[in-house]
This record gives sequence, structure tokens and C-alpha cells, in this order.
Amino acid sequence: MTSLSTHVLDAARGEPAADLAVVVSRSNEQVAAAHTDSDGRIRWNVTLSPGDYRLHFATGAWFASTGRESFYPTVELHVTIGAGHTHVALLLSPFAYTTYRGS
Repeated sequence: MTSLSTHVLDAARGEPAADLAVVVSRSNEQVAAAHTDSDGRIRWNVTLSPGDYRLHFATGAWFASTGRESFYPTVELHVTIGAGHTHVALLLSPFAYTTYRGS
């Protein structure tokens, strides 16, 4: 079984990025969509096949909802998901971001 989760942190404030919209797609078709929880996390309850996916984080709208400007209106990550579980972490600030594959 292949599964996917994410954790988004507001690095500028040192806290989770709660209520940030994230869409997962494959071959330009939406597979799943959700908002991060109060801890900045999403664990999608969909069965995925191994392959290439895109995670679209609505960062501009999220920063605007917190009253801050941002440079990136969206962050799109293209990832290859294998068998098992894949966790994608995203660290945000208004003018930069970092991402990595977590555990």
C-alpha cells in the first residue's frame, strides 16, 4: 500500500501552518485535496499507486489570511512516490521555502 502525508511549518513564526490548502494531483488530475490541521499536518486517506505526483500548496492565500505579504503565491512540489509511506515536509516563510522527504 502506498500512502502520503505532509507537514507544513511556518518557519518565520515557529509554529504549524494550520488551515493551508493542499491539492495532490497526478497527470493533471486531482487525486485528493485537504487543509492542514492545527498541527500543520495532512494524512490523506486515499490509496495511491507508485509514480509521479504534484503537491500544490496555496501559500499566497494562506499568508494573506494571516495578514502577511509573500513572494510565492503557490508552492508546487513534484515528487516520485514509491511503495510504502511518503512524507513531504515544507518549511515556509514569506519569501522562502524549504522542503524535504521526511519519515
